Amino acid sequence: MKLASIKHGRDGQLVVVSRDLTRCADARMVAPTMQAALDTWTQAQSRLVEIADALEAEHIAHLPFDPARCAAPLPRAYQWADGSAYVNHVALVRRARGAELPESFWSDPLMYQGGSDSFIGPTEPIALAEEAWGIDFEAEVAVILRDVPMAASRAQAAAGIALLTLVNDVSLRNLIAPEIAKGFGFFHGKAWTSFSPLAVTPDELGDSWDGAKVSLALRSSVNATPFGRPNAGVDMTFDFPALVGHAAKTRPLGAGTIVGSGTVSNRDADGGPGRPLAEGGVGYSCIAEIRSVETIRTGRPVTPFLRFGDRVRIEMNDASGRSIFGAIDQEIVRYASES
Repeated sequence: MKLASIKHGRDGQLVVVSRDLTRCADARMVAPTMQAALDTWTQAQSRLVEIADALEAEHIAHLPFDPARCAAPLPRAYQWADGSAYVNHVALVRRARGAELPESFWSDPLMYQGGSDSFIGPTEPIALAEEAWGIDFEAEVAVILRDVPMAASRAQAAAGIALLTLVNDVSLRNLIAPEIAKGFGFFHGKAWTSFSPLAVTPDELGDSWDGAKVSLALRSSVNATPFGRPNAGVDMTFDFPALVGHAAKTRPLGAGTIVGSGTVSNRDADGGPGRPLAEGGVGYSCIAEIRSVETIRTGRPVTPFLRFGDRVRIEMNDASGRSIFGAIDQEIVRYASES
């Protein structure tokens, strides 16, 4: 089942989307918003499946599906916790700046709590005031949860996963390092977070979902030039039940909590740090990573961060080449202050 939130008020209007992403059906008779559906997921899910089945059979009223009308699946969420499940990514960034990787990073996930009050939709522009902030994208997979108890077991954490979606976790790299140096995490360095048009139930991924990881390529491009296609199921040190369990260690997680994977990152087959697509590698899911590899190789980064007018696209296709979540497709623009 594929769900989306059409722009409407602050929290969007819930619709069910056909598997070919061409049609959508109103789901307000079940729940007005995606958050409302998650709040009563046990009851809502079966009724939403009925709508999905009727939509596939064209036995229900429907409209054309337009990603440009979509907000983020949850335009504002109660909680956004982003992990760093791919330790290869962390290792590269730290190595490039001459920092050691603590051994604990391989056994205890990194996670930060980001702003979740103003997520943006898949085609909305990313408005920022300064190019000098070091504008970067981060292509990720995320899970959206039903209620998960505090100190959840692995089985409870896995059972709490209701939906999956894609993320562009925008990072302002030149603001992050000074913030981390203060010893209290980042705030300004993490600006907008945007999401794919669709959030889907795990069954939509078929054999590519094993209950813990998505074993498909996460494709990104910058200005229509392919940038990365690492497999989200490869080199994932901490899978989603592990990340959810980590987040729930000292508190319950309410329905609608979103947990991100962090930047998807693959090593080379020979254990190397990863090569660009042009060199036969799988590329990268953020600019910071290729800059780290360039620094390790030659002593300095070459690839620039994003500039105003640049466009980023993030998508994941199934084995038949069909888009699963729809695409994040956004332009970086200069922020114009509201009068």
